[in-house]
Amino acid sequence: SSNMEDSVSLKFHQQLLLISENLVTEDVAALKFLCTDLLHLSKLEGVKSAVDIFKLLMAQEYLNAKDTFLLAELLYRIKCHSLLKKLGYTKEKVQEHLHEKGRVSLYRQMLYELSENITNEMLENIIFLLQNCLPKRWITLSALDLLILLEKQGVLTRDNVQILEEVCDKVSPDLLETINCYKEAKEHIFSSPDVRTAVAKLLKELGVLPSFCLTEMHKSRCVLLSSEQKGTVVDGIFCFNPRLQSLAAESCLLHTDENRAFFFFLQNMTSYKMDGPHRGFCLVINNVKFKNSERKGSCKDVEQLERVFTWLGLDVKTCQNKTSQDIINIMQTWQHLQDHKNRDCFICCILSHGESGAIYGTDEELVSIRMIMSHFTAKQCPQLAAKPKLFFIQACQGTDIQRPVYVDAQIPVVPSTQQSFSLSESIPEEADFLLGMSTVDGCVSIRHPEKGTWYIQSLCSKLQLLVPRGEDILSILTEVNADVARRVSPSGTMKQMPQPAYTFRKKFIFPVPTDPPPS
Repeated sequence: SSNMEDSVSLKFHQQLLLISENLVTEDVAALKFLCTDLLHLSKLEGVKSAVDIFKLLMAQEYLNAKDTFLLAELLYRIKCHSLLKKLGYTKEKVQEHLHEKGRVSLYRQMLYELSENITNEMLENIIFLLQNCLPKRWITLSALDLLILLEKQGVLTRDNVQILEEVCDKVSPDLLETINCYKEAKEHIFSSPDVRTAVAKLLKELGVLPSFCLTEMHKSRCVLLSSEQKGTVVDGIFCFNPRLQSLAAESCLLHTDENRAFFFFLQNMTSYKMDGPHRGFCLVINNVKFKNSERKGSCKDVEQLERVFTWLGLDVKTCQNKTSQDIINIMQTWQHLQDHKNRDCFICCILSHGESGAIYGTDEELVSIRMIMSHFTAKQCPQLAAKPKLFFIQACQGTDIQRPVYVDAQIPVVPSTQQSFSLSESIPEEADFLLGMSTVDGCVSIRHPEKGTWYIQSLCSKLQLLVPRGEDILSILTEVNADVARRVSPSGTMKQMPQPAYTFRKKFIFPVPTDPPPS
């Protein structure tokens, strides 16, 4: 028995070591921050690695070989989903149990989510605005460090986030959505100790709260949404939804119409609205025939795109073999389309030859990707203002790897008089854009003459697999990156790495279609 326990303990510690080795410095900083409410700050300040955090959690009996859920929750919160399998979990399994086992408070989740959306430029501006509140010799390392300092000084607490509201309103009003979502939830949190005690007792009897929880339960563990209408709290029926998202993931919601509306409000705060009468248009431009080459296999991609995006509820329109001027004219036509007004989003897929930051028309003239996207900014296309606009570009972005048949490298030589573009200049500047590139700057994009391109085939496959699971588009594109990166050409010498760029302010989640995937 002793030998068996030693074996289990050794395996457990090996798991923790392996997880630690796969976490970078930023991940360790995020874990420290999320554990701030669980561990003494003085002990966390001495942490140098993930192993140090694991030791502290084990010392406080938060983590052991028989119960690894807290670590699974932490890895889930920092989006290290691939490490969950080392603990025997999946992303879906963690989500399913968050409502009953989650320990990271709503307040801590809100701060972490906020830090993830603060860019370096925003951070500099926030520090400038707060310079009178900060120590003169304090060296800024990250948004998390700033939040911890504000908490130490007592100007930021779970009951007072005014300082964050003020600076976010001046630096980037979009950040206020995360704070407002937290405040909306907090307005319904039990404030009376007697009420919290009664509910805690009930939840323990129901087996929702572990017996070792203090009777004075943590405020964030129970959200009151309709106590006045129900008379008393314990008269309500508690329901636990494993799909609870974002800041509401660990809350116990009372089962009323008002509460369901509130739940959907929380979801809408962090996701784009995708429940309109029409999903949107999907424009596909497929250039196959050029003067000196033909992009064989591209029609296979178009077939897949048409099937998958139709399945997702979009109206797909396909254009074949367009010159550079044709492409510009098409963009101008779609820019002024009044039908966008009643639709949730807009998607554009362009399949062609290309160079850095541009795609070719069939006349072998380049069209800037930035210019194509500029037709759909809020100013140029007000019907799509604040709506998600997704562009998927299947084209080479250079000729670093040259193959005559199987890649989109069969491109015409660019005359010296033609304008050159940079892929970095294609990254969208305005909010609500996503640009999915099939390859990184300077490289070719691989295409099979019969099966189509690696990128488009993987994109369609992952959409069919992951949309029914409720995954957002960025998570799906991450899976596409991993899938394409694993592939190797028959010669064993060619690989490919897609590259997404985005300015989304919320999650983009396709509603799950009622029909099964098309293939």
